[in-house]
Amino acid sequence: MGNICSRGANPSDPFSQPGRVLGTSSTPTPAAAPKASVPPKVCGPGRTLGGGPPAGDARSKAAEAAQKRAEAQADAANRGKLHSQLAAQKAQTHTQTLTEASRAERAAREADQASRAQRWD
Repeated sequence: MGNICSRGANPSDPFSQPGRVLGTSSTPTPAAAPKASVPPKVCGPGRTLGGGPPAGDARSKAAEAAQKRAEAQADAANRGKLHSQLAAQKAQTHTQTLTEASRAERAAREADQASRAQRWD
């Protein structure tokens, strides 16, 4: 370990070497690597795209997924009043949402006017 930390193992002072012009590389560029001219040899029979289990297995997986979606939808239908209200709100279009907000604002203004009329403001 003493050799690693000794003065002799350290690189020399960088300013002791001659300088170089800006924009030039400090190391010469290596020659391009030789390219293979012969493609690699392929052994064995070819495979079909996907290469998975037969189509019958895919059908059973699709049927299972459809069953899970149907069960989830059935569970969602039995969640109660708040869930049905949320689902109805999500199904509204932008125009329907704005119309409903406008209707609520008008009703609030009318209630304020009615209370002012009762107080004789």
